[in-house]
Amino acid sequence: MFELPYAVQMSEMIRILGIDPALRSAGWGVIEADAAGRLAFVAAGEIKPDAKLDMGARLACLHEALMAVLAEFRPAMAAVEETFVNANPRSALLLGQARGVCLMAPASAGLPVAEYPANSIKKAVTGVGHADKRQVQAMIRVLLPKAGNQGSDAADALAVAICHSHHAGAARVGAQARRSA
Repeated sequence: MFELPYAVQMSEMIRILGIDPALRSAGWGVIEADAAGRLAFVAAGEIKPDAKLDMGARLACLHEALMAVLAEFRPAMAAVEETFVNANPRSALLLGQARGVCLMAPASAGLPVAEYPANSIKKAVTGVGHADKRQVQAMIRVLLPKAGNQGSDAADALAVAICHSHHAGAARVGAQARRSA
């Protein structure tokens, strides 16, 4: 009987957390990817801190929710969407604060954290760098059928995770996860 080499027999799945940072509704999505490029949906959601809270409390809520996601789903790595330049300086500053929390939470849990521009994320999922939110949501349903109909922020976060699985390369992802285990 012919046996495949160990590396081919084992299709180790690596868990990746994608985060779409925001202060009103931050999306998160967890997928698994293997060396052959297969993707599997694990979970997704949106974090919506109460807008009536002061800024510190809203950021703390975002942090606590992300830490709960990290504890429950135990990803091996994370990726966060980069902030695009905003015409409104106040909005840019608020988004930057939320983005800082989104970068810090997985880093404080010891995960490597990658960052990708929105156009790279959209291109990785739809093939078009300037796709709109509906196109991203539609491709998430195609690439991750078990994800169902996610809200736009959760779908964007899943797209971030998919982008990272493509860019990091499944073999490199697996090697890194084994080293950290």
